[in-house]
Amino acid sequence: MTGNAKPTIVIVPGMREHVEDHWQTIVARRLGDAGRTVRTVPPLVRDRLSRAAHVTNVVDVMAQITGPVLIVAHSAGVMTTVQWARRHDADVRGALLATPPDFETPLPDGYPTPDELARYGWTPVPRKPLPFPSIVAASANDPLGSPERVAGLARDWGSSLVEIGRVGHLNPASGHGPWSRAEELIEALEHG
Repeated sequence: MTGNAKPTIVIVPGMREHVEDHWQTIVARRLGDAGRTVRTVPPLVRDRLSRAAHVTNVVDVMAQITGPVLIVAHSAGVMTTVQWARRHDADVRGALLATPPDFETPLPDGYPTPDELARYGWTPVPRKPLPFPSIVAASANDPLGSPERVAGLARDWGSSLVEIGRVGHLNPASGHGPWSRAEELIEALEHG
């Protein structure tokens, strides 16, 4: 990194609405309170399953930032980030990719089906190395992605794999709000 400028933190949530006690919301607030510039990609109110609409949201946020960025993505936000990286560019210094879902195998009831994910452009999942350093944080018991499949994604993307234990999908529904390890991993990405 040149000079003392710290990258803008870009929070890329999944397909959820804004959740006050989600770890990404908490990290964004904590980093903002510490003087960091933080931008959050807004949730979609229409076309919630559209990959193109999610990627466009990222493009719009990135266009408003001057200088380097560090991406903090969770769940479908990881897939949005990977899809965005295929066709777009920014000065990305790193990405924390937490608990990516496995969109290529059936998800639990209540989640989009493989046919819906394909129809809305999410599959096939890009498998080329990302053009920036990244860390995939993998849960040992994520109902949306087995450890083996998530490790395969990390390997294909050229990401470092960090196993974070039995944290489900690392969301309030799994019993997780604050996740202090996120800030450690963000710092690790900033310092190479």
